[in-house]
Amino acid sequence: MPYTWHVNARHLWVEAPPIQFYYRFILVFCTQIAEVLKLLIIEDERPLNQSMVDYLTAADYVCEPVYTYNEAMQKIDGYDYDCIILDIMLPGGSGLQLLQYLKKSRKQDAVIIISAKNALEDRIEGLQTGADDYLVKPFHLPELSVRIAAILRRKNFNGQPVIIAGDIQIDTIGKEVLVNGAPIALTLKEYQLLLFFVVNRNKVLSKNSIVEHLWGDDMDFVANHDFIYTHIKNLRKKIVAAGGNDSIRSVYGVGYKMQVQ
Repeated sequence: MPYTWHVNARHLWVEAPPIQFYYRFILVFCTQIAEVLKLLIIEDERPLNQSMVDYLTAADYVCEPVYTYNEAMQKIDGYDYDCIILDIMLPGGSGLQLLQYLKKSRKQDAVIIISAKNALEDRIEGLQTGADDYLVKPFHLPELSVRIAAILRRKNFNGQPVIIAGDIQIDTIGKEVLVNGAPIALTLKEYQLLLFFVVNRNKVLSKNSIVEHLWGDDMDFVANHDFIYTHIKNLRKKIVAAGGNDSIRSVYGVGYKMQVQ
């Protein structure tokens, strides 16, 4: 069944002006709350897959598209994702089998099923198998983005828009960072890096996991990961200059750790 998706990199539009205004508002809202969060998009219909990638990338998500069961299994086996957008009908296998594998492997990736199957029993089966949400095709991209944001806010931030870690406070809606109550100016990558450290505070993060999370598939084109040192050094320098504790420490031979109470 073909779908017509009227979408470019930042807008989804319809004919009625009031609805158009509503969709633009939703896109702005989702852009505000979407942080450096990595999505795996499993959908065999390439135009729909590309539309989702374009729209969600514009909302500052890192998106990795795959089109078959086997490609999806390789990604799930090798990487972790904040959220997986999962079609049920895939070449080579079922999306529900992938969902069962995720749960059996005790992986924490959030999952939103997208499917043309609209029967109540199909939705119940998907949710009982372990999906966090179920969206029936055809759907509007702003609605998908809102559902992703809601799931990830619950998963990563306990549903709260403001995160506090020691003397650092992050407003995930306004994308503002305060150190001891005073705002500091960060680049987009520095902000994303700080948020990744805060979400994983008191855990050791390898250089590879940091690069993979911040750059996704683009990391394959990087010869080495030495550049991450520069980003971390600049972030630490700004926090200390604002009177904050130097809580991001190098763990020799492994990576980095943010140590906070």
